[in-house]
Amino acid sequence: MAKVAVVILNYNGEKYLREFLPGVIQHSPEAEIVVADNCSSDGSLQLIKSQFSSVTLLELTENHGYAGGYNEALKQVDAQYYLLLNSDVEVTAHWLNPLISYLDSNPEFAAVQPKILDHKKREYFEYAGASGGYLDCFGYPYCRGRVFDTLEKDTGQYDNIAEVFWCSGACFLVRSKAFHEVGGFDASFFAHMEEIDLCWRLYNSGHKSACNPKSVIYHVGGGTLNKTSPKKTYLNFRNNLIMLAKNEPASKLFYLLPVRFLLDLLAGLKFWKDQSFDHFTAVIKAQINFIGHKKTRTRTFRQRKDVKLIIEYYLKRRKTFQEIKNTK
Repeated sequence: MAKVAVVILNYNGEKYLREFLPGVIQHSPEAEIVVADNCSSDGSLQLIKSQFSSVTLLELTENHGYAGGYNEALKQVDAQYYLLLNSDVEVTAHWLNPLISYLDSNPEFAAVQPKILDHKKREYFEYAGASGGYLDCFGYPYCRGRVFDTLEKDTGQYDNIAEVFWCSGACFLVRSKAFHEVGGFDASFFAHMEEIDLCWRLYNSGHKSACNPKSVIYHVGGGTLNKTSPKKTYLNFRNNLIMLAKNEPASKLFYLLPVRFLLDLLAGLKFWKDQSFDHFTAVIKAQINFIGHKKTRTRTFRQRKDVKLIIEYYLKRRKTFQEIKNTK
């Protein structure tokens, strides 16, 4: 068994593999590098076979999405720790050691992520994870360094190691035993929110998650589904509702879900105004699909307290994590 396997799930990401895989190999001597291909139709397979012979290649027979693809791939990876890494990530020297050392030294933690900065605007946090994620009382994700669409400049304000509620699917290290004990990702999510759902189930099982900013990466983001895609809107809204229905106690869902349906409809109307009618219909389709979706409820629930993000952000005009955290 390897101690650490860096597992990159690839789908038609030849461009990103050419750009970023050499750096992953160079800066990860302590790990086995695995590329799991989600049935790509571009030149990804040929590229890996011809230019990256040191990489372990797993060829999946269909596109299972992010969630199902990793589930299928990780059945074939024997390691103590899985480092799940998007193909559109630039790693830095010595990026792995702080993450590995943290889990080695903190057995109560099952997952840890690095600080994630924007590959294009390198002084700013990147949307998908920033310096560790949280979930407000209505189920809306936010991060140290990113609240809704407000991205902060990194001035070292979140360089402390912190317990967080969720780690970003763009890059995080997780104990393989804990990952499999809670059933891995929910494959029905296909993509988006599956890492938050996983961390929530880890939390309900007694585990913790963290961000260790001593490790730094740069993420392109939106490589598979751009933020302007109605499909991405659909998956985000549907999966968020499913996640709530799985992991919140029934007593809270009684009032939470009606409120969320109303808030999501308002968000859909804003999408219609700012982007297109297709995004509004994506929200409606997400709600319809959620109603008919078969949900596997978590067996145990741990109490979770957090802010009312919409009130803090839109009504009180508190735009940063530092401003909001002081209200908790």
